[in-house]
Formats: sequence, C-alpha cells, structure tokens
Amino acid sequence: MASHQGIAPALTALAGILEREKGRGLETVPLAPESESRLRELPARLLERKAVRPVIAATPEPEPAPVSKPPPASPPAATPPATTPSAAPPSTTPLGEAERRQALNAIFKQVKSSPEPRALGTLFDTVVFAVGNPMAEIVFVGEAPGAEEEKLKKPFVGPAGQKLDQIIQAMGLAREAVYISNIVKFRPKMGDGRFQGSRNRPPTQEEMASCLPFVRAEIEVLRPRVIVALGRTAAEGLLERGGSLASFRHQDHEFSGISVVATYHPSYLLRQESASAEEGKHAKRQVWEDMLRVMDLAGLPISDKQRRYFL
Repeated sequence: MASHQGIAPALTALAGILEREKGRGLETVPLAPESESRLRELPARLLERKAVRPVIAATPEPEPAPVSKPPPASPPAATPPATTPSAAPPSTTPLGEAERRQALNAIFKQVKSSPEPRALGTLFDTVVFAVGNPMAEIVFVGEAPGAEEEKLKKPFVGPAGQKLDQIIQAMGLAREAVYISNIVKFRPKMGDGRFQGSRNRPPTQEEMASCLPFVRAEIEVLRPRVIVALGRTAAEGLLERGGSLASFRHQDHEFSGISVVATYHPSYLLRQESASAEEGKHAKRQVWEDMLRVMDLAGLPISDKQRRYFL
C-alpha cells in the first residue's frame, strides 16, 4: 500500500476480504499491528496524493465552423393518422363550450382525412360525425350511420332516431341537451356499394377499430358522466370484447374512465313493437330500466311517475 497507484486496488481487496468474513458470520476481524498502522496512515496518503496531482489548464475547444442551413423542404401533405387523433390540450380545468366545439371540429377534420377507415375499402366516403351539446352529461353512441344518416350527414335521423328522441324526451331532456355519435363515422358498404340502395348493415370489428380512436378523442373532450352504448355492436366496439347484450346490460363498464350503460338499439324496439304489443312493451321496459340507471349516474332528478313507467 506504499505506492499511490496501489491504493485503489488495495482498498478493493480489503473490501472483498471484509465481505467474505462477514459472510462467514464474523462481526470483527483481528488485525496485525503493522496492518493497523498502515490503515491509520491511509487518510494522510490520500490527501498527499490529492495535493501533488498535476493541474492541467483547461484548453477551450475550438468553436465549430458555422454550417449553412439547407433550404427548408416542402412539408408533406397532412394526413393525420387515425390511430392517434388529437383531442383537446391537457388541462387541469374543464374545457368551456367554445373550446370543446373547437376541439371537436378538429377531430371532425381528422376523420375526413383519416387513411385507415378508407383503406379498408368497405365504407362509403361521406363522414357522419356527431350532433348535440358539447357540454352534455350523457353521450349516446350507436354503431354506424345508415342511408338516412349518410344523406343528411347526421346520426340517428331515421326511424331509429325518432325512437331515440322519444326515449330522451321520456328522460325529461331534449335531443339538443345530449350528445349523439357513432363508433364508425362512415356508412358500411354492402359489396361494392353500387346496388346497396337504402339497405344497411352493422359494421365489422375491423371497421369499428379503425374509427375507435376518434370516439376516444371525442370522449376525452366531452368528459360526460355516462355513455350509453346503443345495441350489442356498439357495446362490443366500445368495450373491445364480444358478448351478448343481456350480459352487457347487467355488468358495470367503463370507457376512458367513464361509466358505460349498454342497452338495446332503438331499431330493436321498432322490430319488437312490430312483432307484437306484448313484446314491444317488454323491450321498452328493459330499455327504460337502463335509462333510469343512466339518469341516476348522470345525477338527473327522477320523478315517481318516471320510476313507475311500465309497472
């Protein structure tokens, strides 16, 4: 340990010896008088080594030669990916109505230029985005627009939309007080779409997955108290798993941290009413049970008359 260059290796070796003895269960290690004397000299030797260390003046590095910047390249055409739509900027306070409208309009523009849904080749080109109050506490989400919705570019404007309006009115609300959207923002084609006419079909899982990021962005802007999934297809698309509507109805769900209530699609009510008065009444009773739950989650008042519907 007399050499300065040997101090670090000696300390390393000493540490290894002590660790080994500790592993054997020893709490103290006997030292020879000479070893103890050299250990006591160690602090002085370290200070001496530090004092005689040569000082090297710092030489400033030459500044790099300036590099001429190349002319800016022309920006590529904007094609925002459908998988990462931007919603509202992060904020610790809720967005105001004007800010929400602006953010939703930005999402709508992204849907119009999104490559993923169009690349499937199974959807028409017309965008059917959403309608309603950006400050709504309740958001209704269907599966996809049909022929009437594609024509008017608004969701739920056909017979199913009229039935949905009746449900909303029974809740004591106006259509303008809620927000209505679909998972898929384009009408699904049947075949190549040339001979489809007014016929409609539910969207596939692939079609819903291509548009789901936009729905998620919408919800992040709206931050409602509750989301209503209208029909099994919409529930499967939102929750990203399969299942029967009966099982979805009797379970608690969340989407982006917001409660989801699954219920029957308004078109199902129309079919049941056409089948028989009794089946129609039974279906409406089930939907109303779900709506009472929605109203409770949204903090809406529920009258005795509303609670006694269909009893």
